[in-house]
Amino acid sequence: MSKVTQGARRALVWLIVIVTGLYATLAGGVLWGDATVTPGLALDLAGGRQLIMEAVTEGGEVVTPEDLEQAVAIIRQRVDASGVAEAEISTQGSTIIVVGLPGNPSEDTINLVRQSAQLQFRPVIAASQNPGPFGDVPLEPGIDVTPTPDAATSPDATPTPQASPTATERSYVRGAVDPEPTSAPDAEPTLDPGFSPLEQLQPEPGVTDPSSPLWFTDEIYDEFAALDCTDPANRAGAPMGDPQLALVACSQTGSEKYVLGPVELTGGEIDTATSTAELRPQTGTPTGAFVVDIKFTSEGARIFDQIAGRLYELTGDRNRFAMVLDGSVISAPSVNNRQYGGQAQISGGNPGFSQESAELLANQLQFGALPLTLEVQANELVSASLGEDSLKNGLLAGALGLLLVFLYSLIQYRALGFVTIASLLIAGATTFSLISLLSWGMGYRLSLAGVAGLIVAIGITTDSFIVYFERIRDELREGRSLVSAIDHAWRRARRTILASDLISLLAAATLYLLAVGGVKGFAFTLGLVTFVDVLVVFLFTHPTMVLLAKTKFFGNGHKLSGLDPTQLGREAMYKGRGRVKTGPTSTLTLAERKAAAAKGEQ
Repeated sequence: MSKVTQGARRALVWLIVIVTGLYATLAGGVLWGDATVTPGLALDLAGGRQLIMEAVTEGGEVVTPEDLEQAVAIIRQRVDASGVAEAEISTQGSTIIVVGLPGNPSEDTINLVRQSAQLQFRPVIAASQNPGPFGDVPLEPGIDVTPTPDAATSPDATPTPQASPTATERSYVRGAVDPEPTSAPDAEPTLDPGFSPLEQLQPEPGVTDPSSPLWFTDEIYDEFAALDCTDPANRAGAPMGDPQLALVACSQTGSEKYVLGPVELTGGEIDTATSTAELRPQTGTPTGAFVVDIKFTSEGARIFDQIAGRLYELTGDRNRFAMVLDGSVISAPSVNNRQYGGQAQISGGNPGFSQESAELLANQLQFGALPLTLEVQANELVSASLGEDSLKNGLLAGALGLLLVFLYSLIQYRALGFVTIASLLIAGATTFSLISLLSWGMGYRLSLAGVAGLIVAIGITTDSFIVYFERIRDELREGRSLVSAIDHAWRRARRTILASDLISLLAAATLYLLAVGGVKGFAFTLGLVTFVDVLVVFLFTHPTMVLLAKTKFFGNGHKLSGLDPTQLGREAMYKGRGRVKTGPTSTLTLAERKAAAAKGEQ
């Protein structure tokens, strides 16, 4: 057995291994995971949820086209980062943004789209792990709020926090709202009469420390005490309020509620935020824990170091720095260094981040800085009935295109056309498995534009086979045997095939990177099938031709093989021993012409 034959068989074995591996992985995902045999469908084919939002500015300024474009870009990044593919995001008029999420998106994904206000960083003044309403309201340990004699007698005096608290002060609970008021049902909750220092804690115009407990006013106290963070509506966020005043907010998980100081940083000061596996300091191997790495801009780094230097000196909850998105606290880590040099890391505490929670937080920080507030005008389901008709028509068009290619191949190449048909079927099976795996592993969804890309790719794939077969036939016309013709044809045809497919890949990549919406789906499937085309031509079509050349049917040029010398313009294969046939020189083979020239010179 020659090396060429061994190489052809080895290539076919590799193809079998690859295709079998793809389908085995898909089968494993179906049996033991949440994969499905068929790929997920996009909004235009499977229906989904549509959000219609109006963009408004906090100060009532006019929404510019640039603001709207930036908002759309950030929303698209958020949705793509959450794993939802083929989302449709568009604008209507000068203020409306329409977001279409295919399938049945999770509530976390929908909330991620709705979380549209600017990301804010606020210092924590007080926190409670009793998130329900009318619970104890703790004051930060280490702060003495007992009115001084001057404060008790002078309404204009401002109390001074004491640096050395007593044991009693460390366990002090600022006050409690009576959970069962004894007055009329409509009466306002009353404070515990045992202590009511709120009038001594009004912030004065001169208060500039964002971490000062003096931000804890009467209004803030009442709001904090009554806030119920066990209500999902409160955890979904609230108006951000005045960035120069304190804010009461819940954590997204509902486990804590906070009193926060004024805004000191915004999402615009974040350069990048990524989730990574934490490494051991000396060995550099993963510890199994996940962290979120934040890199600030140059201005953000300078401001954050100033904030960190102040918070590092504080204790308890006042040492924490909260990250607020749409009025909901997404994280409130402690500060354990005075200087960070523009890079900070959130470890997640105990028990720490999971991979999913770290990625979610990183996405919220990375893409949370929207220049606008988006008010949801409509949140409705989209029917899939129209998509089903479109999918049927698309599949019908694809099947008709394949049938026409099959007929053309059989008419033009006879038995050789079956190699084209087999190659297309293998390319289709490989593409189907890849799309299904991408749908399972990356959340990819096949759109109608993607189906169009698959149909167009049929022609691209068929072109590769035509280039190769026509080159073989040209070599046969020149008088070569089939084995020699295949060898010479492959050397020339593969360059043409690779150049053609490379151009298709570049076009697909350009469309995918620069286009939006459905065009990205078209570009993705076009690029995917082009890659599969190269795989099939190199691992199936050419090796199959090498093996078929060893058979009598193709090797001897049977009339139905598509490689009959007579049908290609030659009377017969060159017979050797200097024998040439008579007739016009144009019908002679290369060897026959050389023999005739040598005979004429004698």
